[in-house]
Amino acid sequence: MPDLAQVGLPDAAEAKSLLERFRSGGPRGDYYLEFELRSLPRRGAEVKFQGRLWGSRNESGAVSRVELIDESAKIHRWLLQNGSAPAAWILAGSQAAILPAGSLLAPLIPGVDMSAFDLLMPYLFWPDFELKRIERIRGRPAHAYVFRPPPEFALAHPSVGSVRAYLDTQFNALMQAERFGADGRIQTTFALGELKKIDEQWMIKSIDLRNEATRDKTRFQVTAVAVGLDLPTGTFEPVRLDEEIAAPRPERLVRLVP
Repeated sequence: MPDLAQVGLPDAAEAKSLLERFRSGGPRGDYYLEFELRSLPRRGAEVKFQGRLWGSRNESGAVSRVELIDESAKIHRWLLQNGSAPAAWILAGSQAAILPAGSLLAPLIPGVDMSAFDLLMPYLFWPDFELKRIERIRGRPAHAYVFRPPPEFALAHPSVGSVRAYLDTQFNALMQAERFGADGRIQTTFALGELKKIDEQWMIKSIDLRNEATRDKTRFQVTAVAVGLDLPTGTFEPVRLDEEIAAPRPERLVRLVP
């Protein structure tokens, strides 16, 4: 294979344009996912959650409502606002509470290596970024960007040094992201497993998140998808996070084979 770093590397203006296109991309319209979330520790028993996700886009960026049911049938619920001003709310009792900025890296559920930082991916909107090279990720060319945290984030989270993200050159998808510590070591790795084409648009089918220190892994596996929805008003309002929302009719769902 040729050295992709020397083949067609965009200049700074084009690198910014490519990133802006990615930031404004994503599924068209409202959508719904059913998924399994599996905590796969290197040592110890596997823990499995059943989950549902409602997604859309507003004036601030992508927005999603996530619901997990653990093995004891307890329901966990979050509202996630992606974009340049990310925010997360968690259902605490019967009310939605905003997640403090200092808790972005903390596990959302005890014992599961998944944080609001992993779901919101705020680094994709950090203004200090650089396109380093084009590399092959699982055989596909991808733009390798390095993002450095803004001062306020760095002050609140001094353990985070930078994030390196790989954006597929064709599908405009995040293929992999590595969070580096202040010591230059990789802390976590986000890896896209598969995409599935549903009604002429590509949807995520699986993702792995690995803690590089413990080697524990969290796997997100989509089992059903519905796109082209018209979700009820209030689906993504924090004050209504305690309300139940019905899943789409079964005939609207596309079931995915593992």
